[in-house]
Amino acid sequence: MATTSNSVVLFLGSDSLSHHHNQPRTTLHLSSRSHSVSLLPNKRSISLALRCSNNGDHISSEKDTPIELKFPAFPTVMDINKIREILPHRFPFLLVDRVIEYTPGVSAVAIKNVTINDNFFPGHFPDRPIMPGVLMIEAMAQVGGIVMLQPEVGGSQDNFFFAGIDKVRFRKPVIAGDTLVMRMTLLKFQKRFGLAKMEGKAYVGGALVCEGEFMMVSAGSS
Repeated sequence: MATTSNSVVLFLGSDSLSHHHNQPRTTLHLSSRSHSVSLLPNKRSISLALRCSNNGDHISSEKDTPIELKFPAFPTVMDINKIREILPHRFPFLLVDRVIEYTPGVSAVAIKNVTINDNFFPGHFPDRPIMPGVLMIEAMAQVGGIVMLQPEVGGSQDNFFFAGIDKVRFRKPVIAGDTLVMRMTLLKFQKRFGLAKMEGKAYVGGALVCEGEFMMVSAGSS
């Protein structure tokens, strides 16, 4: 009595046959009796295996990395000493800790490390330490001051003031332990009248927490 065996032949490879008619095709034989697999390796299958292996190694290395080594520190374009040379503010009202990006005469990005030791937390609020919105605005205005008090713009510590705010929105509360990242961008500057209009945005963990438009004035401009 004759027995039959079911076999399946698969041809692997997605390249066009018109480009590879002289190259042997990879054949995969599946037998229902012996459950054997005969695979003729080719370059594509080897490279695929290598890519899969590399991806697996990358995922594994990420899992093995301790959490304290996963997040790089903010860069330092201006440290606190340089900031103190530019801004006239001092404790307890200097609310900028580090400048992490600066484009002369255009914009600045800076951070404020919000800590439980900030002097406003005992009163705002004792049971829920939230950074006051007015101080977030003040911190952003100070970042704007870093842009406007540079030689590229020509401001002066002696006569440069925060003149007004518009379209301010508070999106999320900022609490002790957060790092407030603030970007201030110069939109318009009328040097003759000493008036500057700036756009401000503040973030925590990439989420927008505050935004608005700021007016600055240089009282000594002619």
